[in-house]
Amino acid sequence: MSLLRLAATNLFRNRLRSILTMLGVSVAVLTFLLLRTVIWAWNVAADEAVPDRVVTRHKVTFIMTLPKRYVEEVRAIDGVREATWGLWWGGREPNHTSEFFATLAVDPDTWFDVYEEMIVPPEDLAAWREDRQGIIVGDLLAQKFGWEKGDTVTLESTIYPGDWQFHVKGTYVGTRKTVDRQTVMLHWDYFNEQAPDTFKEQVGWIVSRTSGATPTEVGRRIDQKFDVQDIQTVSQDEATFQRSFLAGFSMILLAINFVSGAILLILGMILGNTVAMGVRERVPEYGVLRAIGFLPSHLVALVVGEAVTLGILGGLLGLALGYVVINLLIGRWLEENISGFFPYFNVTSWNALLAMVASIALAVVASAFPAFRASRLRVVDALRRVG
Repeated sequence: MSLLRLAATNLFRNRLRSILTMLGVSVAVLTFLLLRTVIWAWNVAADEAVPDRVVTRHKVTFIMTLPKRYVEEVRAIDGVREATWGLWWGGREPNHTSEFFATLAVDPDTWFDVYEEMIVPPEDLAAWREDRQGIIVGDLLAQKFGWEKGDTVTLESTIYPGDWQFHVKGTYVGTRKTVDRQTVMLHWDYFNEQAPDTFKEQVGWIVSRTSGATPTEVGRRIDQKFDVQDIQTVSQDEATFQRSFLAGFSMILLAINFVSGAILLILGMILGNTVAMGVRERVPEYGVLRAIGFLPSHLVALVVGEAVTLGILGGLLGLALGYVVINLLIGRWLEENISGFFPYFNVTSWNALLAMVASIALAVVASAFPAFRASRLRVVDALRRVG
């Protein structure tokens, strides 16, 4: 009988314990994958950022606005190929006030040129640009609320008073998974006409596309331009800008990292306990094996092989559960309902590989001490327990 076959026989000698151990390992792997996916999903917007896009905001904080006249000054800066602007409008659907979605007041002539990954049919884009009360809606949001092209909808703003009526002129889709497909774009000019005086001629941020210069250099030129103004700016490439938002959640992400590490520790303890129990029960058998010529290294291979097999089986089961729970259930719900935060939420090949490697590595570590003890057994002491 080969060592591999003997290890497999030992593994399923106590089937209930082995099955429960595999289930425990699979749950630990599933939890680890979920936590790692949360961290990855938070960072994916920065990782997938367009490299030649620069975002300019108020130097103090993102929620403070900039004068609209800054847009033309940015466009005149060397290295800026094109620029647009946006303003957070804070809209919500009166009949679904708990449903969150982004609503932006933007420049209809340039917004979709700067954000080329947001695709609108040409006829819908032309119709939107001609109608000052028109809006372009993400396809997922339109599907959620049952909005169709030609509908008139009423939105409330959490910032600006009153009910605002808009005409749905079309929907957009994204060519990149990082595009939030639940956003409403309205005309900044229409908002500016209706806004209170304190909010007129203000924009939230300016977005530029660069040419002939690096985003870092263009951002430096923009900020130097406004250093002498009453309102200074901070300009960052899109990836840095996205990561600046993550900085506010750094402690949360650190805590999630810590918990994911604790999950691995629990996984190791589960495997270690099972392997140690198996070794204690089989001391007489190991004595017999040693008596008939098995070497200490053979016993080490048996113990470690059994643990690694448990780790592999439990890890594979955890990956299968992860695909169903994370990709098909949690991920789909997040992408359809809060895609502004999690536009892309699924198990990546890297996280799957990391989970499997961790499962196998911890199996080896967990079995190291029991395997060492088995290899150090004296034949006489082991055989005394026979009977």
